[in-house]
Amino acid sequence: MESAMQRMLGLMFTLVLMVASASAQLDPHVTNGQVIVHLFEWRWADIAAECENFLGPKGYGGVQVSPPSENVIVYQDEKSRPWWERYQPVSYNIITRSGDEAAFKDMVNRCNNVGVRIYVDCVFNQMTGWWPDGTPTTGGSTFNYGAQSYPGVPYSTFDFNDANCNSASGGIETYNDANQVRNCKLEGMNDLNQGTDYVRGEIRDYLNKLISFGVGGFRVDASKHMWPGDLKAIFDSLDDLSQEHFGSGARAFVYQEVIDLGGEAVSSLEYIDNGRVTEFKYGKFLGEAFRGQNQLKWLVNFGEGWGMIDRAYSLIFIDNHDNQRGHGAGGDMILTFRVSKWYKMATAFMLAHPYGFTRVMSSYYWDQNFVNGQDLNDWVGPPHDDSYNIVGPTFNADDSCGNGWVCEHRWRQIYDMVEFRNVAHGTDMNDWWDNDSNQISFCRGNKGFIAINNDSWDLKETLQTCLTAGTYCDVISGAKNGGSCTGKTVTVNGDGTAYIEITTSEDDGVLAIHVDSKL
Repeated sequence: MESAMQRMLGLMFTLVLMVASASAQLDPHVTNGQVIVHLFEWRWADIAAECENFLGPKGYGGVQVSPPSENVIVYQDEKSRPWWERYQPVSYNIITRSGDEAAFKDMVNRCNNVGVRIYVDCVFNQMTGWWPDGTPTTGGSTFNYGAQSYPGVPYSTFDFNDANCNSASGGIETYNDANQVRNCKLEGMNDLNQGTDYVRGEIRDYLNKLISFGVGGFRVDASKHMWPGDLKAIFDSLDDLSQEHFGSGARAFVYQEVIDLGGEAVSSLEYIDNGRVTEFKYGKFLGEAFRGQNQLKWLVNFGEGWGMIDRAYSLIFIDNHDNQRGHGAGGDMILTFRVSKWYKMATAFMLAHPYGFTRVMSSYYWDQNFVNGQDLNDWVGPPHDDSYNIVGPTFNADDSCGNGWVCEHRWRQIYDMVEFRNVAHGTDMNDWWDNDSNQISFCRGNKGFIAINNDSWDLKETLQTCLTAGTYCDVISGAKNGGSCTGKTVTVNGDGTAYIEITTSEDDGVLAIHVDSKL
């Protein structure tokens, strides 16, 4: 008979494994930098080139790519196919408008070779919504929504949650019932039962295939609509990452999409044992502050002090592909590329502040059409040719994008702040200053300094920068170029102070310097 001591040792060993697993899945395995970018709806070949030509040289650590699994093809109208068709999979075959499996593998390999990791947006909460028989798919697989038949996996009616859903309609009717949120249909899409060994096995095989190609981790779509224990069972069963690119024993980086603004049955905290969690409060709160619904002075304890999850578990962003279109979380407070000055200011704050692991959004443009506060064009897909094939971005002399692509990650004020975050990594925030309104500044150890002016009057102050004496280039208005600055210069005195000026007439309401911007 097992002794009490043996049982205790066994329990301790199990707990150690659980903690080690969760800790491993928090690690993004970045080697190039501390910021990742979501290249929303980009083609695999274009991402590979972007890793080599821009992301690697500019210090980006990784890329979140759009879902690569075969999906239903939807013709919304003569304008476009909707971006959301990729969130209605029909199989786990790697073939979408972004490219086939060969192009995907080539992208992962080329990005890894320049130190840029690939994180896959994975969709396995659901399959498709209702579409008639014969609806085309990106890889030619057939499906039948009503019969819940997806032979490309294969899944059948036994693999879905209908029997476990307690709503009258079979869909989610209230977000105050965790069972409905996790067992009923989201927007009418067939809801998979991750509680069965078979479904877990199919998902595991899909993720392991991606791991074998060299991906570094996963953004798990609609995690809020799956049980945390089911997700844990799947993640714990995965293979280690590619030893060629990540060394021995590395585990996949996991960040789970959980929209939690409070007041619902499902909480972000239920998921932190599995990896990081998307902190939607972050962009909402910053949007409110920069739009004038709050004052920047209150950001002094931003992060955990504002009721957000511990920074070790958070994946943060100003906006994402959902809420920049008015759905997801945050409403009209969310900042996007359409309010570029505020957007750059908020992104600069995010990249300068130590809370969380950061993701920058990279978008394409679409014409909005508001009716009763709803953008009727929120479905519009990426730039495409007459055959609905995605067309890649073109690049201008100033690094910005053309051909319908916004490419916020290529805005100078943003990629220079990516360098700031990389330089300041490992330090905390110190020497906070504010004017009791919307002018703030703070240091990152002795590595960097940032000041922000969101007031309607000029900022003209002598402030503590925490840097050594010398002349520094402001990386917002320009950059260091050899022995001179292309933008503003800042002279730091022997005591670390410097005269800082940000006028309301300037294009950007931010000034930032760091040790590597010193002349």
